[in-house]
Amino acid sequence: MKILISDSLPDICKTILENAHFQVTVKTDFTPQELQKEIGKYDGLIIRSSTQCTPEILENAARLRAICRAGVGVDNVNVPAATKKGIIVMNTPGGNTTSTAEHTITLLLALSRNIPQACNSVREGKWERKKFMGTQVSGKTLGVIGLGKVGKEVAKRAIALEMKVLGYDPFVSSETIPKLNIQLVKDLDVIYKQADYITLHIPLINETKNLISSREFALMKDGVRIINCARGGILSEDALYDALVSGKVAGAAIDVFEKEPPEGNKLLALDNVLPTPHLGALTEEAQYAVARDAAEQMVDALKDNNIRNAVNMPVQGPEEFQQLKPYITLTEKMGALLIQLVKGRIKSIDIQFSGDVSKNNIRPLTDSLLSGMLKHVLDEDVNIINARILADERGIKINETISSTSEDYTNLVFARTNTDNGESSVSGTVFKNNEPKIETINDYRVDMGPIGHVLILFGQDKPGLIGEIGKMLGDQDVNIGHMTFGRKGTGGVAMIVINVDAVVSGETLLSIEKMECIDSAYMLKF
Repeated sequence: MKILISDSLPDICKTILENAHFQVTVKTDFTPQELQKEIGKYDGLIIRSSTQCTPEILENAARLRAICRAGVGVDNVNVPAATKKGIIVMNTPGGNTTSTAEHTITLLLALSRNIPQACNSVREGKWERKKFMGTQVSGKTLGVIGLGKVGKEVAKRAIALEMKVLGYDPFVSSETIPKLNIQLVKDLDVIYKQADYITLHIPLINETKNLISSREFALMKDGVRIINCARGGILSEDALYDALVSGKVAGAAIDVFEKEPPEGNKLLALDNVLPTPHLGALTEEAQYAVARDAAEQMVDALKDNNIRNAVNMPVQGPEEFQQLKPYITLTEKMGALLIQLVKGRIKSIDIQFSGDVSKNNIRPLTDSLLSGMLKHVLDEDVNIINARILADERGIKINETISSTSEDYTNLVFARTNTDNGESSVSGTVFKNNEPKIETINDYRVDMGPIGHVLILFGQDKPGLIGEIGKMLGDQDVNIGHMTFGRKGTGGVAMIVINVDAVVSGETLLSIEKMECIDSAYMLKF
């Protein structure tokens, strides 16, 4: 497999990939047009902040399976376009956490003690001690907006400086930060009204664009200080300028700007602005760590399908992925089985999760089942990333239900397709050894391992039927590995599931269907 590294990264990134036997190309001077032309050659792409993965570039990414951003933010990747193509988009959130947190605290202290201004004054031969009177941070209130990895680390350091910390994050509960002395607030206005310092640690998305503007500044204490090491655009730069000029904001430390470099930005003309050139993660240790993490995650994703830190995958972290992996395997197999049984256009799919499995995150399990179905019938690449989008585009309605109890199993997944020509159903479970099993097909009990080639026959329960089928397959040199016979009553309709060692030819399949007792025959591949 071929990997492209299109931004400058430490050599450790290339070394890890080559040790995993990938073909690695490092080229950091692609124009957008050149990258659009060349991207189709690669299975994986590793970037930093310079490369822009636009929809036009991704449209040509015929082989691309994964993009990894060596860093936290993925705003230079069009995630919806990548998701539509089934491309995993990963980041490396842990590698630069400490560096960004330290930079935030550095800026907070520099603002408090007027360090840049005092330094410049001394260089000019002056000794203006009273002019640069500072304020101590001990006893002050810090408002942390965003309590992800970086936000939590900033809070820990601020608490060590004897600051009171208010935190806001709609996705964090008090139970997740029991060891940190952070007061969680449910309303951002509380932070605006009470904080002496405010620091931002959230992504730039539609909901956070200009999150802090004129209204928010008006709510703040006079003399508040602002630090932004997250993303440009979260703060309205025009509103910040007005607040700085009026004295509402005593000072602002800005590591990120709406446009970088910030040429002609009027904030740079103000003495109470401390600008740095996007240095948050720019330490030798952080650069090494994110390069290493990006390479390792790419190897794991492409070689072992072990996906970590994917921003467009419905699994939160490697621990949850490992926990769900047996169920993901099961549901993908169930989807593959269903699609090979159905006839007609699928209108809807009903999926029920019962027992222990219902306590998990069921979203990736549904997406995996859809992936198993659609990859058998669509020309485009289908995987757990884009399966739901592709199903939605085709008007397939998904109905999910959960039940904490299962009558006969510790866990059970049931799925039913509704088509123009009727219904088909399958159920499956995962045993303690993580082995997936198909338990029923169209309400027939089968207890089947979903592997290899499987011949499924529906017909009448007649004496000698199994022997006749076995002889016909033997005559075609098709060896039987395992056979299951299911029926609902003596002499009625029955189903035979046969695990075979090779594909049964279409000609043989037609011959079987012509048998007097056989109504239909299906050759399935897993």
